[in-house]
Amino acid sequence: MRKTYDIRTNARQEMIDVMSIVQEAVSEAGVTDGIAICFVPHTTAAVTINENADPDVRRDILDKLSREIPQQDGYHHAEGNSDAHLKTSLVGSSEHILIENGNLILGTWQSVFFCEFDGPRTRKLIIKVSSLG
Repeated sequence: MRKTYDIRTNARQEMIDVMSIVQEAVSEAGVTDGIAICFVPHTTAAVTINENADPDVRRDILDKLSREIPQQDGYHHAEGNSDAHLKTSLVGSSEHILIENGNLILGTWQSVFFCEFDGPRTRKLIIKVSSLG
């Protein structure tokens, strides 16, 4: 099963917890043992797995990426969003998550985050759920 979700972002850079959306896709697919693939079909947005217990972790990630890859830094790309392209390349456009007994297998503090680097926009998150075995 493949499902596409619209993700509305509200800032130029933000990390949105989409764990409930991924679990919803798994439940709708009825897969008990398999894999969920989360894919972001954009060149200035990404997806990652990281801590969800302390929102300061998300803030720290975005702050560090912004310091290391500033919005203006003599880039050649004319649209003014080269930093977003670089951040997306570093973070990545997909994640694979194991499913056991109908649940996503993640660590105690982990969640799935949609990462916006050139918003605000309406984006897509594609989730493919497949049974293994």
